[in-house]
Amino acid sequence: MGQPITVVEKPSSRPGIARFEINRSLTGMGHERYQAGQEILGQNPSDELARRLFAHAEFAGLHLNANMITIDLGSATTAGVADIITDLHRFYVAGVEVPSDEELTNQAS
Repeated sequence: MGQPITVVEKPSSRPGIARFEINRSLTGMGHERYQAGQEILGQNPSDELARRLFAHAEFAGLHLNANMITIDLGSATTAGVADIITDLHRFYVAGVEVPSDEELTNQAS
C-alpha cells in the first residue's frame, strides 16, 4: 500500500556524483543538504529519505531540490538506491503486517 515513486538515474558530468530524477517533489521549491555523520532530526519526506540512504551506504553527502536527488557517492555505488527511493511512500511492504479493520477502528476512537 502506498504509492511507488518513479525513479530515473541521470548521468552526471562530475565523477563520483549520481543524480536521480523522480516523479514528485520532495522539498517543494527549497533545497535540503545532508552530510555524512550529520544527525537528521526532521520528519519530512526528504529527511526520511536521507536517513534511509545513509543507512544503506556510506555516501559523503546528499542534496535534494524538488524532484532531483544528487548523491556524492564517496566510495559507495548506486546499487539499490533507486529501490530505496521508489519505496519511500510505501507503507506495507514484505514483512510488515497490515492492521485489521478492528485495529484501525479502535485507533480512531
